[in-house]
Amino acid sequence: MTTVTLSRNLRRVAHLDLPGGGQVVVQGGYAYVGHMKPPHGTSIIDVRDPANPRLATTLELSDDRSHTHKVRVVGDIMIANVEQNDRHALRRGQALRQVEAKLRAESGREPSDAELATVLNVPENLLPRLRHTLEHGYRDGGFRVFDVSDKTRPRELAYVQTYGVGVHRFDMDGRYAYISTEMEGFLGNILVVYDIADPSRPTEVSRWWMPGQNTARGETPHWKGLSHRLHHAMRFGDELWAAVWYAGIRVIDARDITNLRTAGEFNYHPPFPEPTHTVVPVPVRWQGRQVAVAVDEEHDHRKGQLHGGLWLLDVENRSEIKPLGMFHLSELDSPFSRIGRFGAHQFQEHVKGDRLYCAWFSGGLRMIDISDPTAPEEIGWFIPEPASGQESPQSNDVYVDERGLVYVIDRNVGLDILEPVI
Repeated sequence: MTTVTLSRNLRRVAHLDLPGGGQVVVQGGYAYVGHMKPPHGTSIIDVRDPANPRLATTLELSDDRSHTHKVRVVGDIMIANVEQNDRHALRRGQALRQVEAKLRAESGREPSDAELATVLNVPENLLPRLRHTLEHGYRDGGFRVFDVSDKTRPRELAYVQTYGVGVHRFDMDGRYAYISTEMEGFLGNILVVYDIADPSRPTEVSRWWMPGQNTARGETPHWKGLSHRLHHAMRFGDELWAAVWYAGIRVIDARDITNLRTAGEFNYHPPFPEPTHTVVPVPVRWQGRQVAVAVDEEHDHRKGQLHGGLWLLDVENRSEIKPLGMFHLSELDSPFSRIGRFGAHQFQEHVKGDRLYCAWFSGGLRMIDISDPTAPEEIGWFIPEPASGQESPQSNDVYVDERGLVYVIDRNVGLDILEPVI
């Protein structure tokens, strides 16, 4: 039996036992982590001495209705999302009353919570919150803007409420925030751009959506449920690069920020089974042509199907995007591949040079040479040993700072700081 080496060409500089995180970004010697679960909100960690990271502060949440698992920072301004906690399970639970009536009619008695949870496919301990949400609704979704000039005492400047389950992943720069959120009258997340020149008063500038999402205007989706929606869009120059879940990717012309228009698209669903999580252009050029990389998120994996992986795309002609290459990880490449989610999730979003770092859930962190986009090659990896109480690592997000240090956050517990040794 082959033994899998847990690291190659990556050295652990430090580890910090943090509550699980959804995103990590690093700026000016500080790491910012958005946590997956309340009461933990957003942590700021001093990493100026990367071998000795120190927690500067954590913003705590006042209740369990929301989580703030995504974070961005530009200068002294930090934005954190506000999204309904356990949204997927709560949405499945919206059929609670119908299921109760059906089981009551079939058995002639009141169904137990255990029976209801089984039929709805939700944790039994979620039922009290589910009942409260059905009665009172959820109206907290949106995003919060903070002044983080004092890293130990972030000061809230604004709270913008959106709609539905609220804001998921997003991007920002010194002038605009590019927010992925549900909005009234739309099916699934769309892009809403806010002017944050005055961070205490974010102002909506424009919206972008796919035809079929604007149901308030009578558009009719050709897909089922929420399978076509914006995951998030990243700003590069005069374009926004958008991952749109089971609709693949879109390139959005943002030269006029008040009038966004689709400049290119590519969809590989079906037959590829996992949804598109992120797409960005990269510095690599192939035969004089521009290249982009996209990653699919391991979501509802089915045996016999491909796990989530990477795409390398020829995007020189926005109206004729073509695949160049793919990278997939074998289940033999991690001793934890059959425990929890295994496939890809997210790479560092601002790629430098021809090296790509990708968080691969129970596959840990993978380091990939993309100099030849037709044949990406793995050149290193780091698979964290499971933290106490966990059966496998669940590497969720990665960031590379200006020193070349690599930060990997686990969605359950722990932050690792790594150094490449090649």
